[in-house]
Amino acid sequence: MLRCRLSGDWEIKKDQIRLGSYIARHKGEIALTVLCTIFTVGVSLYLPFIIRQAIDGLTDGTITRSELTNQLVLYAGLSVVTLYFSRHLRKIPLKLSHKIEYALRTDMFDHLTRMDQEFFRKGRTGDLITRMSADMTLVRDSIGQGLLQGIRTTGVILFASVVMLVTDTSLALLVLALYLPMTFFFFLVLKVLRRRQKALQERVSDVSNFCQESFAGIRCIKGFALEQRRIGMFESINKDLIGLNMRVQTTRQGLWPFMAFWFCLSVIMILNIGGREVINGQRSLGTLVQFIQYLLYMQWPLLAMSWTASLLQRGKVSWHRIKEIIEQEPAIKDSDETDHSIRSLKGDIVLENLSLDIDSRRFLHQINLRIDSGKTVGITGPTGSGKTLLASLVARLMDPTEGKISIDGHDIKVIPLSLLRRHIGLAAQEPVLFSRTLEHNIGFGVDEPDERLIDWAADIAHLKKEVETFPEKFETMIGERGVTLSGGQRQRTSISRAIARHPEILILDDVLSAVDTQTEAAIMKKLQPVMKKRTTLFVSHRVSTLRYADEIVVIEEGRITQRGSPNELLAQGGYYCELNTMQQIEEQLEG
Repeated sequence: MLRCRLSGDWEIKKDQIRLGSYIARHKGEIALTVLCTIFTVGVSLYLPFIIRQAIDGLTDGTITRSELTNQLVLYAGLSVVTLYFSRHLRKIPLKLSHKIEYALRTDMFDHLTRMDQEFFRKGRTGDLITRMSADMTLVRDSIGQGLLQGIRTTGVILFASVVMLVTDTSLALLVLALYLPMTFFFFLVLKVLRRRQKALQERVSDVSNFCQESFAGIRCIKGFALEQRRIGMFESINKDLIGLNMRVQTTRQGLWPFMAFWFCLSVIMILNIGGREVINGQRSLGTLVQFIQYLLYMQWPLLAMSWTASLLQRGKVSWHRIKEIIEQEPAIKDSDETDHSIRSLKGDIVLENLSLDIDSRRFLHQINLRIDSGKTVGITGPTGSGKTLLASLVARLMDPTEGKISIDGHDIKVIPLSLLRRHIGLAAQEPVLFSRTLEHNIGFGVDEPDERLIDWAADIAHLKKEVETFPEKFETMIGERGVTLSGGQRQRTSISRAIARHPEILILDDVLSAVDTQTEAAIMKKLQPVMKKRTTLFVSHRVSTLRYADEIVVIEEGRITQRGSPNELLAQGGYYCELNTMQQIEEQLEG
């Protein structure tokens, strides 16, 4: 389901996602727009009739001064009324389009936050940003201006055609016959425009993604002195973007002069044929002027058809790009099997015959592990052995290919995701920090963090003393992705954020790799009492950290090769014993 926050509990099924579903919720505004259109067009088509009566009366000498004055006052009064309704005819659809944009962007952001990491691993951030911004704007414009001009153009052409046929059938048929080839050409160009617009939007995403990657990796680019190479690559894709844009504009702008030419041709034909009949006395001068007034009134709506069609085509392409995202289902989600009666978790974790495949490659093989509530399990092994993947499976950031994970006897797949995640505190080796204050980042996982909680969490992570030296202390803005902090400070901020939630399950994924041994010892001294109160998975390469664990699990090439207490593993030999020996030698050399 995709929930629309704008309308409370309104939901829409994936196979029923249509832009019309968003528009249909504003039937009142649409009906009001149609009424304003009917009134405005109707009055505008009546005004040339008043001119006709005045001209024919003056030509025949049958109109009096008072009658002429009355017609002029009526003409002026109706013009003022038309102006008032025309203003609302523009205001209502534009306001409606912004409401729909708000609802659509909210729904898409809500949907993206529910997608799993596999979706974001394969997708491009720049492309998602483009769909959330540029594509949303194009959809909004296609609804606002497209709806406005579309209803107005349809109303003008329909009512004007009927009035002209009633007024003078022969002249009306002549005009309509002239517009038939124009219509054929118009739809032919639209087909080409749709294809070119789609290519343009894809290139906009490429440019956005290139910029996002460049700015996110600016330190790497500068470190390798690759600024000029990167600029050259940007110039290339930017040149392609301009080329595609020019092709779209050439196609779009070609409609305007063509339709203007066709309008001029219509005027010439009417003046030629109608003028001859006026000279011969077969048609009144007022009727001819009335027809020309109708053509003048139809000129802008007909010329605007190219612009309106362009808006609709761009909006259609952008809507399909947005719809592609909304229609994708997250692999990790609640299902019909979810047991919503589960209210709390203690943290007893059991992994049974667990295997994990990613892109047809097996990363974890037949993992069997039991972690009792309140116990600390250290996980170590060579780089790439699957330690982080194992931790991710417990947090259900992904699901195993084979086997299952149980928490408190419940299959992890039947535990509501929101409940599971509320009971887990996760700190990653490469933490994601937000461009806000330190206080915001530490209290990010807490609904209402207070000063005492922030101080406590920062003190446990051995961060508080350093923060006290900052001019603005916890109100310090840390910059995008924590760029103003050191690697160790970012990791300790992540630890603080994880423990501030007071989770039943604490997952620390190599979070001390960027701190020195003294800081590590200080953190572990304060962190140990916290770990004893909850189930803890501690991923680390450091023996000095792993010795605090009740049990250590060694993973090599996706398999558990050793397990036991620190002393037991030292007696067994193998990876852990070798790791301990190497780190002791390093400490001696540094000493």
